[in-house]
Amino acid sequence: MRTVREILAGFEALPVAGIDAVLGGRRPLILAPHPDDESLGCGGLIAAACAAGLAPVVAILTDGAASHPGSRSHPPRRLAAVRAVEVLAALAILGLPADRLFLLRQPDTRLRVDAGVIDRLLGIAAREGCGVVIGPWAGDPHCDHEAAAEIAEAVAAQGGMRLLSYPVWGWLRDGDEKLAEARRAGWRLDISAWRKVKARAIAAHVSQYGGLITDSPGGFKLPERLLAVFARPYEVFLGA
Repeated sequence: MRTVREILAGFEALPVAGIDAVLGGRRPLILAPHPDDESLGCGGLIAAACAAGLAPVVAILTDGAASHPGSRSHPPRRLAAVRAVEVLAALAILGLPADRLFLLRQPDTRLRVDAGVIDRLLGIAAREGCGVVIGPWAGDPHCDHEAAAEIAEAVAAQGGMRLLSYPVWGWLRDGDEKLAEARRAGWRLDISAWRKVKARAIAAHVSQYGGLITDSPGGFKLPERLLAVFARPYEVFLGA
Protein backbone atom coordinates (compact mmCIF):
# COMPACT_ATOMS: atom_id res chain seq x y z
CA MET A 1 0.00 0.00 0.00
CA ARG A 2 1.20 3.47 -0.84
CA THR A 3 -0.21 6.89 -0.12
CA VAL A 4 -2.00 8.79 -2.87
CA ARG A 5 0.65 11.49 -2.49
CA GLU A 6 3.38 8.97 -3.32
CA ILE A 7 1.42 7.50 -6.21
CA LEU A 8 0.70 10.87 -7.81
CA ALA A 9 4.30 11.94 -7.36
CA GLY A 10 5.25 8.80 -9.27
CA PHE A 11 2.86 9.76 -12.06
CA GLU A 12 4.45 13.19 -12.27
CA ALA A 13 7.92 11.65 -12.49
CA LEU A 14 7.14 9.33 -15.42
CA PRO A 15 9.28 9.81 -18.53
CA VAL A 16 8.06 12.28 -21.13
CA ALA A 17 7.26 10.63 -24.46
CA GLY A 18 5.59 11.28 -27.78
CA ILE A 19 2.54 9.65 -29.30
CA ASP A 20 4.54 6.90 -31.05
CA ALA A 21 6.01 5.64 -27.78
CA VAL A 22 2.66 5.69 -25.97
CA LEU A 23 0.59 3.98 -28.67
CA GLY A 24 3.29 1.89 -30.32
CA GLY A 25 1.72 2.54 -33.72
CA ARG A 26 -1.63 1.03 -32.68
CA ARG A 27 -5.05 2.62 -32.97
CA PRO A 28 -6.55 3.20 -29.51
CA LEU A 29 -10.02 2.52 -28.21
CA ILE A 30 -10.62 5.16 -25.55
CA LEU A 31 -13.26 4.46 -22.89
CA ALA A 32 -14.72 7.51 -21.16
CA PRO A 33 -17.16 7.00 -18.29
CA HIS A 34 -18.94 10.30 -19.04
CA PRO A 35 -18.96 12.92 -21.78
CA ASP A 36 -16.01 15.22 -20.89
CA ASP A 37 -13.65 12.55 -19.48
CA GLU A 38 -12.33 11.97 -23.01
CA SER A 39 -11.31 15.63 -23.32
CA LEU A 40 -10.02 16.02 -19.77
CA GLY A 41 -7.87 12.91 -19.60
CA CYS A 42 -7.12 12.18 -23.27
CA GLY A 43 -7.74 15.38 -25.26
CA GLY A 44 -4.09 15.84 -26.14
CA LEU A 45 -3.66 12.17 -27.04
CA ILE A 46 -6.74 12.27 -29.29
CA ALA A 47 -5.44 15.32 -31.15
CA ALA A 48 -1.92 13.90 -31.45
CA ALA A 49 -3.16 10.50 -32.60
CA CYS A 50 -5.38 12.09 -35.26
CA ALA A 51 -2.41 14.08 -36.54
CA ALA A 52 -0.34 10.88 -36.62
CA GLY A 53 -2.90 9.04 -38.75
CA LEU A 54 -4.17 6.87 -35.89
CA ALA A 55 -7.55 8.50 -35.26
CA PRO A 56 -8.83 6.90 -32.04
CA VAL A 57 -12.18 5.29 -31.44
CA VAL A 58 -13.92 6.95 -28.50
CA ALA A 59 -16.67 5.15 -26.58
CA ILE A 60 -18.63 7.22 -24.06
CA LEU A 61 -20.04 4.65 -21.67
CA THR A 62 -22.80 6.57 -19.85
CA ASP A 63 -25.28 9.21 -20.94
CA GLY A 64 -24.09 11.81 -18.40
CA ALA A 65 -27.69 12.54 -17.43
CA ALA A 66 -27.16 12.59 -13.65
CA SER A 67 -24.99 15.71 -13.47
CA HIS A 68 -27.86 18.10 -12.65
CA PRO A 69 -30.45 16.32 -10.52
CA GLY A 70 -33.87 17.90 -10.22
CA SER A 71 -33.42 20.36 -13.08
CA ARG A 72 -36.72 21.24 -14.77
CA SER A 73 -35.05 23.00 -17.70
CA HIS A 74 -32.81 19.98 -18.36
CA PRO A 75 -34.48 16.75 -17.21
CA PRO A 76 -32.41 13.60 -17.79
CA ARG A 77 -33.48 12.93 -21.37
CA ARG A 78 -32.76 16.49 -22.50
CA LEU A 79 -29.51 16.65 -20.54
CA ALA A 80 -28.32 13.39 -22.14
CA ALA A 81 -29.01 14.90 -25.58
CA VAL A 82 -27.13 18.09 -24.69
CA ARG A 83 -24.14 16.16 -23.46
CA ALA A 84 -24.06 14.05 -26.63
CA VAL A 85 -23.93 17.21 -28.73
CA GLU A 86 -21.19 18.62 -26.51
CA VAL A 87 -18.94 15.58 -26.81
CA LEU A 88 -19.39 15.52 -30.57
CA ALA A 89 -18.33 19.18 -30.73
CA ALA A 90 -15.36 18.56 -28.42
CA LEU A 91 -14.07 15.69 -30.52
CA ALA A 92 -14.46 17.69 -33.73
CA ILE A 93 -12.23 20.36 -32.18
CA LEU A 94 -9.63 17.67 -31.50
CA GLY A 95 -9.81 16.54 -35.13
CA LEU A 96 -11.72 13.30 -34.63
CA PRO A 97 -14.29 12.35 -37.29
CA ALA A 98 -17.84 11.88 -36.01
CA ASP A 99 -17.93 8.24 -37.11
CA ARG A 100 -15.21 7.44 -34.54
CA LEU A 101 -17.56 8.27 -31.65
CA PHE A 102 -19.76 5.61 -30.05
CA LEU A 103 -22.33 6.48 -27.38
CA LEU A 104 -23.22 3.45 -25.27
CA ARG A 105 -25.82 5.41 -23.22
CA GLN A 106 -25.55 3.39 -20.02
CA PRO A 107 -27.18 5.09 -16.99
CA ASP A 108 -25.00 7.74 -15.37
CA THR A 109 -23.83 6.74 -11.83
CA ARG A 110 -25.05 3.17 -12.48
CA LEU A 111 -22.48 1.79 -14.91
CA ARG A 112 -22.07 -1.95 -14.49
CA VAL A 113 -19.37 -4.38 -15.62
CA ASP A 114 -21.78 -6.03 -18.00
CA ALA A 115 -21.04 -8.78 -20.53
CA GLY A 116 -23.20 -7.03 -23.12
CA VAL A 117 -21.20 -3.81 -22.81
CA ILE A 118 -17.92 -5.70 -23.02
CA ASP A 119 -19.07 -7.64 -26.09
CA ARG A 120 -20.17 -4.46 -27.83
CA LEU A 121 -16.81 -2.82 -27.17
CA LEU A 122 -14.97 -5.91 -28.41
CA GLY A 123 -16.98 -5.73 -31.63
CA ILE A 124 -16.19 -2.04 -32.07
CA ALA A 125 -12.49 -2.65 -31.44
CA ALA A 126 -12.37 -5.49 -33.96
CA ARG A 127 -14.20 -3.54 -36.69
CA GLU A 128 -12.10 -0.43 -36.20
CA GLY A 129 -8.76 -2.21 -35.95
CA CYS A 130 -7.87 -1.12 -32.43
CA GLY A 131 -4.78 -2.56 -30.78
CA VAL A 132 -4.79 -0.74 -27.43
CA VAL A 133 -7.52 0.02 -24.90
CA ILE A 134 -7.29 3.19 -22.82
CA GLY A 135 -9.58 3.37 -19.81
CA PRO A 136 -9.77 5.30 -16.55
CA TRP A 137 -7.36 4.63 -13.73
CA ALA A 138 -8.89 2.25 -11.18
CA GLY A 139 -7.90 4.71 -8.45
CA ASP A 140 -10.36 7.34 -9.65
CA PRO A 141 -12.85 7.75 -6.75
CA HIS A 142 -16.09 7.54 -8.73
CA CYS A 143 -18.27 4.47 -9.18
CA ASP A 144 -18.54 4.87 -12.96
CA HIS A 145 -14.79 5.33 -13.33
CA GLU A 146 -14.12 2.24 -11.24
CA ALA A 147 -16.54 0.21 -13.37
CA ALA A 148 -15.06 1.63 -16.57
CA ALA A 149 -11.58 0.59 -15.42
CA GLU A 150 -12.81 -2.98 -14.95
CA ILE A 151 -14.52 -2.92 -18.34
CA ALA A 152 -11.32 -1.69 -20.00
CA GLU A 153 -9.33 -4.47 -18.36
CA ALA A 154 -11.82 -7.09 -19.55
CA VAL A 155 -11.91 -5.75 -23.12
CA ALA A 156 -8.12 -5.66 -23.32
CA ALA A 157 -7.77 -9.20 -21.94
CA GLN A 158 -10.49 -10.74 -24.10
CA GLY A 159 -9.44 -8.84 -27.21
CA GLY A 160 -5.71 -9.44 -26.84
CA MET A 161 -4.98 -5.71 -26.69
CA ARG A 162 -2.60 -3.59 -24.65
CA LEU A 163 -4.16 -1.79 -21.70
CA LEU A 164 -3.38 1.78 -20.68
CA SER A 165 -5.15 3.94 -18.15
CA TYR A 166 -5.49 7.65 -17.40
CA PRO A 167 -6.28 9.36 -14.08
CA VAL A 168 -9.05 11.97 -13.82
CA TRP A 169 -10.57 12.38 -10.35
CA GLY A 170 -7.65 10.57 -8.78
CA TRP A 171 -5.66 13.79 -9.02
CA LEU A 172 -7.89 15.32 -6.33
CA ARG A 173 -7.79 12.45 -3.81
CA ASP A 174 -6.63 13.05 -0.26
CA GLY A 175 -2.87 12.62 -0.34
CA ASP A 176 -2.87 10.63 2.91
CA GLU A 177 -5.17 7.91 1.59
CA LYS A 178 -3.51 4.56 0.96
CA LEU A 179 -4.10 2.54 -2.20
CA ALA A 180 -2.90 -0.79 -3.52
CA GLU A 181 -1.36 0.63 -6.69
CA ALA A 182 1.41 -1.61 -8.02
CA ARG A 183 1.94 -0.09 -11.46
CA ARG A 184 4.86 2.27 -11.89
CA ALA A 185 5.33 2.09 -15.67
CA GLY A 186 3.90 4.61 -18.07
CA TRP A 187 4.51 7.95 -19.69
CA ARG A 188 3.76 11.63 -19.57
CA LEU A 189 2.59 12.29 -23.10
CA ASP A 190 3.93 15.62 -24.35
CA ILE A 191 0.87 17.59 -25.52
CA SER A 192 2.53 21.00 -25.77
CA ALA A 193 1.44 21.33 -29.38
CA TRP A 194 -2.17 20.49 -28.50
CA ARG A 195 -2.80 22.44 -25.30
CA LYS A 196 -4.93 25.12 -26.96
CA VAL A 197 -7.17 22.69 -28.84
CA LYS A 198 -7.50 20.56 -25.71
CA ALA A 199 -8.62 23.62 -23.74
CA ARG A 200 -11.19 24.40 -26.41
CA ALA A 201 -12.44 20.81 -26.36
CA ILE A 202 -12.88 20.86 -22.58
CA ALA A 203 -14.70 24.20 -22.84
CA ALA A 204 -17.10 22.66 -25.37
CA HIS A 205 -18.67 20.75 -22.48
CA VAL A 206 -20.64 23.88 -21.60
CA SER A 207 -23.20 22.16 -19.37
CA GLN A 208 -20.44 21.16 -16.96
CA TYR A 209 -19.30 24.71 -16.19
CA GLY A 210 -22.28 25.81 -14.11
CA GLY A 211 -23.64 28.61 -16.29
CA LEU A 212 -26.00 26.76 -18.63
CA ILE A 213 -28.17 24.90 -16.11
CA THR A 214 -29.07 27.12 -13.16
CA ASP A 215 -32.04 25.33 -11.61
CA SER A 216 -30.23 22.39 -10.01
CA PRO A 217 -28.88 23.33 -6.55
CA GLY A 218 -26.82 20.15 -6.44
CA GLY A 219 -25.71 20.46 -10.05
CA PHE A 220 -22.20 19.46 -11.04
CA LYS A 221 -19.56 22.03 -11.93
CA LEU A 222 -16.04 21.21 -13.07
CA PRO A 223 -13.79 22.36 -10.21
CA GLU A 224 -10.98 24.80 -10.94
CA ARG A 225 -8.49 22.47 -9.24
CA LEU A 226 -9.28 19.74 -11.75
CA LEU A 227 -9.21 22.09 -14.74
CA ALA A 228 -5.77 23.30 -13.63
CA VAL A 229 -4.46 19.71 -13.67
CA PHE A 230 -5.57 19.24 -17.25
CA ALA A 231 -4.09 22.54 -18.42
CA ARG A 232 -0.61 21.04 -18.02
CA PRO A 233 1.56 20.33 -21.09
CA TYR A 234 1.34 16.57 -20.57
CA GLU A 235 -1.16 13.76 -19.97
CA VAL A 236 -0.43 10.69 -17.87
CA PHE A 237 -0.93 7.19 -19.25
CA LEU A 238 -0.18 4.16 -17.13
CA GLY A 239 0.81 0.75 -18.47
CA ALA A 240 1.58 -2.65 -17.05
